[in-house]
Amino acid sequence: MRPNLKNLLFGLAAVVDPSRRNLLFGRRPQTPTAPRPPWATARFLDRCTRCGDCATACPTQIIKVGEAGFPMVDFAQAECTFCGDCARACTPLALDQSISPPWKIYAEINASCLADRGVECRICGEVCDEQAIRFQLAVGKVAHPLVNAEQCTGCGACVSACPSQSIRLLELIS
Repeated sequence: MRPNLKNLLFGLAAVVDPSRRNLLFGRRPQTPTAPRPPWATARFLDRCTRCGDCATACPTQIIKVGEAGFPMVDFAQAECTFCGDCARACTPLALDQSISPPWKIYAEINASCLADRGVECRICGEVCDEQAIRFQLAVGKVAHPLVNAEQCTGCGACVSACPSQSIRLLELIS
């Protein structure tokens, strides 16, 4: 039995990585890229050998292998404690613990937030040690979360705690 051409082409389209297709046509990816490990230097891509030592050293296991084998941070299960183990394990010096702050990322809460849908939820504010997420009270409504980007360390504690996966981390443009 021979598959028809339409099904074959549809199957191939599902396999093609859209980020590669975007690169081919000169388009920027629509989704933000995952952050690099903390203390990534300006020459990170030149210095990183993709050895994986930073990922192995990370006690919270948030550093994963990303695109082209470079390390990236995934806050889905845990947060960064800024312990510095990844930077100390980095022998090619792609991570430099003297950089302050460790990265320039902050939390953003999108419209799928439970509070925006009228459901009382303050988990993100409760797990934020820096108190960068506060809640704006409104009479007769559920309190709305607000992020103070300057106070946010980008640790990602709120990302893994959010029951609606409404928080992502963005690069702070100064």
